[in-house]
Amino acid sequence: MSEMIARFEAMLESGQDSAMLRLALANALVGDGRMEDAIGHLEHALELDASYSAAWKLLAKSLLAIDEPQRVLEVCAKGIQVASTKGDLQAVKEMEVYAKRARKQRGEHPSDV
Repeated sequence: MSEMIARFEAMLESGQDSAMLRLALANALVGDGRMEDAIGHLEHALELDASYSAAWKLLAKSLLAIDEPQRVLEVCAKGIQVASTKGDLQAVKEMEVYAKRARKQRGEHPSDV
């Protein structure tokens, strides 16, 4: 994984910035257990392309992994709206699961929702 991360970072340093490259780098960072590093790249990817539902989904997953339930809920709300508009139903379903887990992290019960 480290080799891929280095390759993606070199591409960024050479000026090849894009939402897709940021997502690929973030995905490699998540695979390496570096959630906090991935989050910054995912946020930047969404600045480049706010309609990138895969970036919303991975951002929610990464935030969930570092116990940021409130941010997960905010990201899922935006991401679900984007994915629904694009017809990306799989991303919608996954973000609904992340939102449910975030509510559980906050100590909410299903009857509280």
